[in-house]
Amino acid sequence: MKLIKFKKLGSDIKLQATKLADSGFKRIFDHIDQLKIKKGVDTLGLDKFINQCACMAAGSGAISGSGGMITLVAGTPIDFVNLITQQFRATMAIMYYNKGSYHITYEEFMALVATSLKVEAGVALSKTMMEGIAEKMLMILGTRTAERLVPVVGAVIGGTTNYLFIKRMADQVKKMQGDPIVIQVS
Repeated sequence: MKLIKFKKLGSDIKLQATKLADSGFKRIFDHIDQLKIKKGVDTLGLDKFINQCACMAAGSGAISGSGGMITLVAGTPIDFVNLITQQFRATMAIMYYNKGSYHITYEEFMALVATSLKVEAGVALSKTMMEGIAEKMLMILGTRTAERLVPVVGAVIGGTTNYLFIKRMADQVKKMQGDPIVIQVS
């Protein structure tokens, strides 16, 4: 039986977090169509849009945990990217709902994401903050990975944890954003 070197595992997580912080978050942010989020919130309403994001995250979590080790290995990276994407979409929806403007800059967005994950966010967006966000996301994923090794049970756990993560994160962002701006049309 091969022993896991925890020191190496820790440095691997740190390396992956650095890679994610350097370009991964920005790439995910850039691929999200903010106008579609605006249209989704306008059509469905904020809570239904957030629920849709949570359901999409639950779907990838269920798929990655459905077949045990095989789908876990292949599906975890896809699930992780989808989880981040849905978190970003829900956060953007809340920001749009509260600001009344759907255009959000990457810097203001990441400051809110950092705060919602309880990572210190200063006035300036720093690499250290970005790495802190990435490490937190990777640790969240890692704690659920072992539970997903059992087929079917893993699908339920993966889907449920993803769904609850998005819902809880959205509730946290809503609390941080305060009351929405009401725009009256004459």
